[in-house]
Amino acid sequence: MKIICVGRNYIEHAEELHHAVPAKPLFFFKPDTALTSGEDFYLPSFAERFEYECELVVKICKVGKCIDRAFAKNYYNEVAIGLDITARDIQQKEISQGLPWTLSKAFDYSAPVSEFIPLSSLGKEITNLDFALTKNGIRVQEANTGSMIFSVDEIIAYVSQFVTLKVGDLIFTGTPQGVGSININDHFAGYLEARPLLNLTIK
Repeated sequence: MKIICVGRNYIEHAEELHHAVPAKPLFFFKPDTALTSGEDFYLPSFAERFEYECELVVKICKVGKCIDRAFAKNYYNEVAIGLDITARDIQQKEISQGLPWTLSKAFDYSAPVSEFIPLSSLGKEITNLDFALTKNGIRVQEANTGSMIFSVDEIIAYVSQFVTLKVGDLIFTGTPQGVGSININDHFAGYLEARPLLNLTIK
């Protein structure tokens, strides 16, 4: 199982971090040790600033390579809410030095993910799903998947040109604007179509 993460997939998020909007999907990986479904996240000590990034997560349901966009919808049927937890101060150094985002993105437990639910249970297309994140009861992020620069199907078609997708692989599809800091005792709740899915407390 691998975790594929798409960066800068909402224009407003790219702008809030002063990054260029990509012409093609920008993706990176997290190892399987980044995945956690627990309700607690223990803040690591190796960085000074950690930030949350709420995202729609798609689970791959069959093996595929060089998938045509027209058939990409056949490769997933479940979705979830996840957080791409980022060591932002380290990432800023990586970007300024032209380095990979490995240290800032791929550390253990940096990918909390809610339970997966059938896409069919939402009664809507994946291109029109509302999701949101609250921090200590205050809504900090919200978006509709229709605002993605690259749709889920486009992401799958592009990534599968380079990497074979396997059953159980997860794709973090990008975060909207509103990312912010994580501190001890913060509580995060993630919603998909107003359905509460993610529940996370920072320790």
